[in-house]
Amino acid sequence: MNKVTAGRDVFGEFAPKFAELNDDVLFGEVWSREKELSARDRSLVTVTSLLASGILDSSLQFHLQTAKNNGITKQEIVEVLTHVAFYVGWPKAWAAFRLAKEIWQD
Repeated sequence: MNKVTAGRDVFGEFAPKFAELNDDVLFGEVWSREKELSARDRSLVTVTSLLASGILDSSLQFHLQTAKNNGITKQEIVEVLTHVAFYVGWPKAWAAFRLAKEIWQD
């Protein structure tokens, strides 16, 4: 995974500690623990967690794109979203499918 600077880019001046934790700890230390859990698997967990929490904005879009970049196929994301729909809610899955359809359009 490339070094993430989104926290600093968006909140660096306003909330510098939050930006640092986002970029260095979450996307630096946590996501880099690939011996414990692969980036591909972390993507599946993260997409599912965001969806379950009702976070259907640019965060989910970013993590869907990251999931694709980490090797999740269109068929796999469709299966994950279909499965999760029954646990987290149909409208949430519908929103996630709209985002996923754009990302996996090729």
